[in-house]
Amino acid sequence: MRNQIEFEVFGSYALFTDPITKMGGEKLSYQVPTYQAMKGIVESIYWKPTILWIIDEVRVMNPIKMEAKGIRPIEYGGGNTLANYTYLKDVKYQVRAHFIFNPHRPDLAYDRNEHKHHNIAMRSVKVGGRRDIYLGTRECQGYVESCEFGEGEGFYDNYGGEIHLGTMVHGLNYPDEIGKDMMETRLWNPVMKDGHIRFIKPDECKIVRPIAEMSPKPFSEENVQSVDDLHDELFREKRG
Repeated sequence: MRNQIEFEVFGSYALFTDPITKMGGEKLSYQVPTYQAMKGIVESIYWKPTILWIIDEVRVMNPIKMEAKGIRPIEYGGGNTLANYTYLKDVKYQVRAHFIFNPHRPDLAYDRNEHKHHNIAMRSVKVGGRRDIYLGTRECQGYVESCEFGEGEGFYDNYGGEIHLGTMVHGLNYPDEIGKDMMETRLWNPVMKDGHIRFIKPDECKIVRPIAEMSPKPFSEENVQSVDDLHDELFREKRG
C-alpha cells in the first residue's frame, strides 16, 4: 500500500488500560493493544499535523500473559495509596500502517509532499523512532525495529479460530482530525484471527461518544518545520 510502514514493537510490559477499571483507582490492561495505542506509537516514530496515520493491522507475536503489581500512585492531595495494576507481560507486535494527508488542515497544504514524508517515516522506523516509545503508559518502555509484516513465527499463527475480544475502546477523535470542535471516543468489537487484528477505520466505528468541547491547535509555517527542510536536514546528515 502507498505510504505504508511496517515495524515490530516489543517490551517487557504493556498497559493498554480498560477505562472501566480506572474508576476505583486500579488499572487492568486489555488483552491486546487498542487502535489509539498503536497510533500513539506510530506518531512517536514520526508525526506531523499535516498527516493522519491509519493503523491497518496488528499481529500478536507472543502469548498473552498478565502480571499484577502493587503500585503507589501519586496522591496530589497528600496521603499514601496502594493500587493493583495488571500489566501485559513480554509483549511483541508487528504493525502495518499508512498515512494520508489531513483533510481538515488546509492551512498545512504547503507541507504535503508525499514522497518526502514517506522517506522520513521509513528512516524513522529504522532508527527506532523520533521520540520515546511507550506501550500504553510511560512506565512501559517499548522498542521499535523495522520488519516485514508477516515474517517470523507468531504464537497464534495456527490457532485455527477467532477470538472475540468484546467491546473495547478503538480510539479518540481529536478536533483537527474530524473537523469539529469536539473530542470524542470510539468503541468497537475486535476479533483476533490467528493472531491478526484488522482494524476498521475511525470513521467506520458505529459507537461514538462525546467527551468534551475542544478547539484544534493552530499551526502555521512559523511554528511547523516544513517537510522539505526536515527532509534536507535528515538526509544531508545521512550523506555526511
